[in-house]
Order: sequence, then C-alpha cells, then structure tokens
Amino acid sequence: MSTLLLVEDDLAIAQPLMFMLQREGFNVLHVTLGRTALETLQAAATAQTTPPAAVILDVGLPDITGFEVCRQLRGFSSVPVLFLTAQAEEIDRVMGLEIGADDYVTKPFSPREVVARIRSLLRRAALTVQQAAAPSTASTAARPFELDEARAQIRFHGQALALTVTEYRLLRTLLGQPGRVFTREQLIDAARGLNVGSGERAIDTHVKGLRAKLAAAHPASDPIRTHRGLGYSLEP
Repeated sequence: MSTLLLVEDDLAIAQPLMFMLQREGFNVLHVTLGRTALETLQAAATAQTTPPAAVILDVGLPDITGFEVCRQLRGFSSVPVLFLTAQAEEIDRVMGLEIGADDYVTKPFSPREVVARIRSLLRRAALTVQQAAAPSTASTAARPFELDEARAQIRFHGQALALTVTEYRLLRTLLGQPGRVFTREQLIDAARGLNVGSGERAIDTHVKGLRAKLAAAHPASDPIRTHRGLGYSLEP
C-alpha cells in the first residue's frame, strides 16, 4: 500500500481529499506546513527508510510557498510531486513545472481527478524503476553524460542531476539516440503520463528545466538543441 504525503493547510480541502485517497487504498500522511513536509522527507532520505511514493503539495502554504518546498526537495529527492494550485495563470503553472513538479491540478478540483493523476505519476515512477532493474540495463557512459540505469541516475560532467521522473525520462530518451530530432509528441509519449492537456508548452517547460539543471552542473554547456517547428535533440 503506497503512502502519500499531503501538504495542505486548508482542512476543507484536505479532509475530503484524504477520504478519497484512503478509500482508493492509499495511506495518507497529512501535514499543514511546508517546513514540516521538508523535515519529513529529509528524515526519510537520511534514515534511508521508505519515503512517500508521491507528494501532493499545495502552493499557498502559511509558512513557505509550495514552490519553495519543491525547489528544496529537488536538492535531495526525485519523488513525484503534484501541485495543488489556485493560480490559473500560465506563468504560475510554468513556474511549478520548471522547479521540478511533475504535474498540477488547479483549484477547485475533483478529488477523483487528483487520484487519477497520482496513479498516473506512480505508474510512471514504477516503470522507471522496472527499467532500472532490468538485467540488460547496465551503466553506460556517453561523455559528458553518464547514465546509470541501475540507479535511475544521470551525471553530467561528473555531477549527479536531481531530476524529476519526467525530466529523467526525457533526458534518458534524448541520450538513447544522440543527434536524433525527437518531436514534442514523441517526447510526450516518452514521458508516459505528462499532462498532455498542456501540450507542447509542457514539453518546452520541462526541457527548459532540464537546461537549467545542466547549466547549474556545467555552465559552459548546453547540449540540448532546439529545432524550431520540429522538436529537440541532444548534441552527439
């Protein structure tokens, strides 16, 4: 039974959502503050105990924003994150994806929609783990990248990248065939469950997030090439 971490200070939202998630077979750990969520996740990572399978994270928390929680979380964990946001403007949705969220739901929402999106995120995460555990997936190197599928980890110029599940799958796809131009539709398919409703803009946002993390690891490099009207490729 998977455990989810719900970070939501509004009980009128949290309680019916918890009820639905529990009815669907999930354990739910509920906290109301962003710092409490970070402490909980950091403790699980430090103690090497089983962390929550996914985090449902409200953007408007009373102590620190959900954006800041996600930003700090991505420094030590790639756990799937679903944002709950009252901000419908595209800039807020884009910001959430850029800092490491895997999906979002705009308030007001149906608890059933949240359940469906969480199941989608967990399927994607499980598929990544299965591929990482496959006997044929040995650690490979393609300078300046190192793809270690056994650990579901990618290094760039020796630096381990803190990638979301979506970012990992996208970069892994590009690494699989350096120089090949992948269309946005092909990358959406590779992401397995990316919010297709956001379409090409969602892919562009995730690629932008990838570029930011690659630049942080090695500022002089930008190996992802944009092909206007077509898609993206990774420079050989």
